[in-house]
Amino acid sequence: MKTSRLLLAISLWFAAAGFSFGETKIRVGHFPNITHAQGLVAHALSRQGKGWFEQRLGPGTKIEWFIYNAGPSAMEAIFAKSIDLTYVGPGPALNAYTKSNGQEIRLIAGAANGGAGLIVQPDQNLKAAADFRGKKIATPQLGNTQDISCRAWLTAGGLKITQLGGDAQVIPTQNPDQLGLFKAKKIDAVWTVEPWLTRLEQEASGKVIVQEKDAATTVLVSSVKFLNEKRDLAKKFAQANAELTDWIEKNPEEAQRLIKAELLEETKSDMSPQLIAAAWKRIVFTAETPRAAVEKFMQNSVSAGFIKTAPDLSKLFENP
Repeated sequence: MKTSRLLLAISLWFAAAGFSFGETKIRVGHFPNITHAQGLVAHALSRQGKGWFEQRLGPGTKIEWFIYNAGPSAMEAIFAKSIDLTYVGPGPALNAYTKSNGQEIRLIAGAANGGAGLIVQPDQNLKAAADFRGKKIATPQLGNTQDISCRAWLTAGGLKITQLGGDAQVIPTQNPDQLGLFKAKKIDAVWTVEPWLTRLEQEASGKVIVQEKDAATTVLVSSVKFLNEKRDLAKKFAQANAELTDWIEKNPEEAQRLIKAELLEETKSDMSPQLIAAAWKRIVFTAETPRAAVEKFMQNSVSAGFIKTAPDLSKLFENP
């Protein structure tokens, strides 16, 4: 009798353990942008039941994917404890780090460099920052990475730029809306990220005059809470991100096919393989932590007025 009770207790423990393992969820954010290739590819594989991260993080791990249009929204989700990790631009990550006095955000890996820039109307002679006096420039969202880069570039060129106006109007506009406004000549330029940069170039004959070739465009950040409570999973995720980045670099055609399918699922807009291939050429995928690029971007955030005083970044970078 005692033996049967013991066996029953053991079986119930394993059942409970299996159930708890089955409930291990990691909530991850990304954007529907080619510069978030790791998120797009992994999300696509999750839909197919071939999860890249799920297979590498251990039995019973489930990735819940969340899609954001721009960085500030993803950072709000980190603050609200709605997600654990996210691919995001360095601008919002720095702003969130500063806003929380270094208590909420840690940058644990790189993802992509380049793939962003400034594109102007084909019939306007806009070349230097001074040429944009009185002009309207769209960016994806107030305080996102491209928005900060745009404001810092204009300011460095001698223009006075405020969040509400100044010598030139920087107008936060969701990526999908930028193309229509650009075609209708309602905006003079767009500082944005791929694939929208190439779409504006191909579909609206825009001229790219600034390319951020070496700038960190996408990084992987974790909430401090997730790191503290599930550091082993954070470490495995960062390692799996490095392996996925390497796979994307070595298998560009397959990666682009998965990205095309995932973007269709997320945006309901079918993107041509040619467009993705063209945008791909502007991006460098790397899992290396872009410390120098982020430190430079911090100065841009100060110049743009989003950060008053450069913070101590000693706690921002963390290797799980």
